[in-house]
Amino acid sequence: MRPFRLALVAGAGLFGLAACTSEAPAPVAEETEIPDDIAAAPLPQIEVEDSLGTPLAERVATLGLINKRNNITRDIEMKPGEARRIDDVIIRLSSCERTPPWENPPLTGAFVQVIVQDRADAQSDPEWRGVFSGWLYKEAPAVNVVEHPIYDVWVKDCAMTFPGEEEALRRSAPSAGGAPAAAPAAPAEPATAPAPEAPTA
Repeated sequence: MRPFRLALVAGAGLFGLAACTSEAPAPVAEETEIPDDIAAAPLPQIEVEDSLGTPLAERVATLGLINKRNNITRDIEMKPGEARRIDDVIIRLSSCERTPPWENPPLTGAFVQVIVQDRADAQSDPEWRGVFSGWLYKEAPAVNVVEHPIYDVWVKDCAMTFPGEEEALRRSAPSAGGAPAAAPAAPAEPATAPAPEAPTA
């Protein structure tokens, strides 16, 4: 009987260990209100040529946000002029741009401001301070970097279209016979906004 009793004790111990190590619900990043003074502060005005693509007000940027303390990642969709607060970080979007599909190399960027609430030291009260303001690029993340020990922000997409883009994509799709159609030629005068240049120091 001893081996059976030992097996029961060992089994009970394993069950208790499994119960103790069961995963707790993962923390969720919460969206909260933006302080009035930050909400009222004007955003930098970025000049774009609306006639060369989707009007600026109708574009939608998708930004990635990670909290490096708890490894929570979140996708945030914003239109130019919007601001969002997630926990202790505020993201403000001035503009987003991308090159049309017939231009190489592709470039997708967004002009963002990142404001974080933290303490200068253990004795001070938490304060909001700007940690980044400028262009971020999906294809060239090293050009500009949000330097903060807890939060990182990056560009994932800028949803916009250009005149002739849908037709060009339809013509480049494989035909019913399986053979791809001839690659579309770039328009004689492509309606394209100049790609945003990387900010200089």
